[in-house]
Amino acid sequence: MKRLLAAVFLFAVALSLHAQAVDATVCDILKDPQGFNGKMVKIKGTVKAGLDEFVVVDTSCGLPVNAIWISYPEGTNAKSGPMAMLEMQPAKNFAGTVEAVDRPAVKLEWNKDFKQFDQLLATPVKTANMCLGCMKYEVTVTLTGRVDGAKAEIKRDASGKIVGITGFGNMNAYNARLVVGTVTDIVPHDIDYSKAPASSGKTANIPEEFTGIQPKDQVHRAHQTYGEQGEDNGVVVGSVKNEAGRKGLEKSGKKSPDGVIFNAELNMDRLKGDDLSRASVHLGEHIADVRSPEAGLEQASLYQLEYRAWVTTVVVAIGNAQKSLTTPGGYVIWDSTWPQDQGIPNVESAVSSYLQAEAGLAK
Repeated sequence: MKRLLAAVFLFAVALSLHAQAVDATVCDILKDPQGFNGKMVKIKGTVKAGLDEFVVVDTSCGLPVNAIWISYPEGTNAKSGPMAMLEMQPAKNFAGTVEAVDRPAVKLEWNKDFKQFDQLLATPVKTANMCLGCMKYEVTVTLTGRVDGAKAEIKRDASGKIVGITGFGNMNAYNARLVVGTVTDIVPHDIDYSKAPASSGKTANIPEEFTGIQPKDQVHRAHQTYGEQGEDNGVVVGSVKNEAGRKGLEKSGKKSPDGVIFNAELNMDRLKGDDLSRASVHLGEHIADVRSPEAGLEQASLYQLEYRAWVTTVVVAIGNAQKSLTTPGGYVIWDSTWPQDQGIPNVESAVSSYLQAEAGLAK
């Protein structure tokens, strides 16, 4: 009887929270994420799933990051979500302080609408060549859920050591996260991948230098960041979960050389072979850029970090004689048939277009 009463109480609380949800836009929340922190909201927007993104986007907000990260309540085990992501976590020997957080519980309504939403955003596109993390659909939808808001920031002391971690989603780089409770008004949109090239042509050489980037050095750093087999270097490889509970960023029970655990999470069921290899390098570049940033990149924007990771991924693709590489949204960021003198400009332009138009990031 006590268990039944407890379940009824929790269900009533969940219903009450949904009833209290306030209407908001993506831009409303992104312009004041801390003001919306802990509130139940209802928003309508376009949800996109990609390699290391699972977001509701509005590129009209005019902010550095024009997207809200989407997570599910603990225990959801949904199909949809990012294919890969990096989450930083304070280690047992973290030098900074970790603040306690207690947020309202969110109960997911696992109904017909949610099942459709989940299936659509977990349906991969079929292309002749590699399309990394590409889904067949994006979805316009109304979402109700809890907003978690904060200023996404990696704080460092005078020596460069990380002493503060705030933010949500991939690389803890999003100011706002929506923990989904209900999904309604679903309208799927097929993504146009017709621009993806057919496999042909002779693979070009690895470019010597992109704008501000030494690609061969980056590839080496990305590989080295995982350490040797059996080495306990604070990088933990695991499966993507993308679920959020009521508590904040808790300390790990493990120690790390610099006091930070870098959780490199990959969907091993959906990333196979070369796709898994490219995704691992992509996350490796992220870890290297956060853990040992080059001069001037200590507070790099999400655009800068993603740009560097995608360029590194392209260079690995070229080095492995890959004919082409396409990102979510259908942006061809590498094609071996491009003339040698156009390779670098084309890669830079395509990656920039993808990050701004698809991922909602500003330079």
